[in-house]
Amino acid sequence: MCGILAVFGCVDNSRAKRARIIELSRRLRHRGPDWSGIHCHGDCYLAHQRLAIVDPTSGDQPLYNEDKTIIVTVNGEIYNHKQLRQQLNSHQFRTGSDCEVIAHLYEEHGEEFVDMLDGMFAFVLLDTRDKSFIAARDAIGITPLYLGWGHDGSTWFASEMKALSDDCERFMSFLPGHIYSSKQGGLRRWYNPPWFPEHIPSTPYDPTLLRETFERAVIKRMMTDVPFGVLLSGGLDSSLVASVANRYLAESEAARQWGSQLHTFCIGLKGSPDLKAAKEVADYLGTRHYELHFTVQEGIDALEEVIYHIETYDVTTIRASTPMFLMSRKIKALGVKMVLSGEGSDEIFGGYLYFHKAPNKKEFHEETCRKIKALHLYDCLRANKSTAAWGVEARVPFLDKEFIDVAMSIDPEWKMIRHDLGRIEKWVLRNAFDNDKNPYLPKHILYRQKEQFSDGVGYSWIDALKDHANEQVTDAMLMHANFVYPENTPTTKEGYLYRTIFEKFFPKNAARSTVPGGPSVACSTAKAVEWDAAWSKNLDPSGRAALGVHEAAYEEALDTKISEPKNGSL
Repeated sequence: MCGILAVFGCVDNSRAKRARIIELSRRLRHRGPDWSGIHCHGDCYLAHQRLAIVDPTSGDQPLYNEDKTIIVTVNGEIYNHKQLRQQLNSHQFRTGSDCEVIAHLYEEHGEEFVDMLDGMFAFVLLDTRDKSFIAARDAIGITPLYLGWGHDGSTWFASEMKALSDDCERFMSFLPGHIYSSKQGGLRRWYNPPWFPEHIPSTPYDPTLLRETFERAVIKRMMTDVPFGVLLSGGLDSSLVASVANRYLAESEAARQWGSQLHTFCIGLKGSPDLKAAKEVADYLGTRHYELHFTVQEGIDALEEVIYHIETYDVTTIRASTPMFLMSRKIKALGVKMVLSGEGSDEIFGGYLYFHKAPNKKEFHEETCRKIKALHLYDCLRANKSTAAWGVEARVPFLDKEFIDVAMSIDPEWKMIRHDLGRIEKWVLRNAFDNDKNPYLPKHILYRQKEQFSDGVGYSWIDALKDHANEQVTDAMLMHANFVYPENTPTTKEGYLYRTIFEKFFPKNAARSTVPGGPSVACSTAKAVEWDAAWSKNLDPSGRAALGVHEAAYEEALDTKISEPKNGSL
């Protein structure tokens, strides 16, 4: 991950303005500590903070076309850049950077090239020939991007809100799968997959196709010139990522540079479910495994830093971001700059435990569509910003465009939880990798029940956060919450505490509006709460709130316990 900042149409284009842009760009240096660059053209500025992963020696940004009339600053990875270079053989490339293809694709195709990119990205491009500019974000919103407007008529783009919130009166999260064009004015969607309208698909389940598509998704994400590893919680999703990466690592370019033993990382409170399961998977795969521990107090002490970096007050996102933030710091200390992670599977396959209550395949499929569309506000935000806080890049194979197309084309009847047929959550994924002759994972890991990351690192973590909030927030403060925070009013002391910290760093109305709200149980959308009348009494984002489903569900005595509304996460 890198950090980008671009400003167009500044009234003041003096040295002082350049200095201000550099100052704001430094707020993103945690994302890219390896190099800084800036290009100024009249009242246009493109700044970049680089995390060097592909072509570390010559891929500094901004990047240019041959005559430097096209300037681009990019945050992300273009996995098909070698194929695109072959199509652009009439162009002269200055670097080995995977992102340089963007400048040349624009020369060839104008604004209509974004769908040709296979990767995770956010970029801003300036065409100095007519001073027009475009910005675009990847299909799902894996890579963060914000869009803002200044009082002087300027337009701003930044990887994180903190780089533009002081200088923009209004700003918003840049929509995934969209492009902004100064010529056409405003945003338009470039990503239009078959599943987006939420029509019910009817393609039969093909386990071989699903498995092979996922394997390709993992393999292409091992594109790196620096050491990498896998975040391994011991659950199904991260274990499959680790298993596939381990299976194909030896024949990759990365292995020739850094060796063929995969590095895996897990964090948790001592004795947590994830630590035990991850060690078992690591031992089975033969990885170089790092078991990292944190204490409840260390997590609590980090809360302010976490909220500053992830830029949200969403409860479950903060619960899960904190251990991920602490783990990323230790990973970076080990010399690793890139990791593969398992986000996205639960949204695609209906892996959250509340999907057990889906009344029919239509509602099941529509909920998965809603969850995927909201990923940029929750799991993608967490995975990206928690790791980028320490200069680590997280890549997510489950959110590969081709894989999503294949998985979302399956008749959702196959994804439904059917105990009468022996199908638990994510059965289609588990079954695709259930190979007795050449097993990917032990059976009991392949069929392990879903744990949310914030639960799996240790159940006492969430309970301790609630106790901490009870000490910080009085009953009177919570009673008056609707007056203090009329928008997305917190309904628990934990939510109130996080909101207070968030507002200290990001006090503007525009900032708080970037965080969605609404009722939720076990990470459901508000719509899915309607599936079970009892859930309205237990609006808790933890997976344990799926009463009667999770093996560690809350006792009946806690049924009426109310927790912070949530619209999706881990």
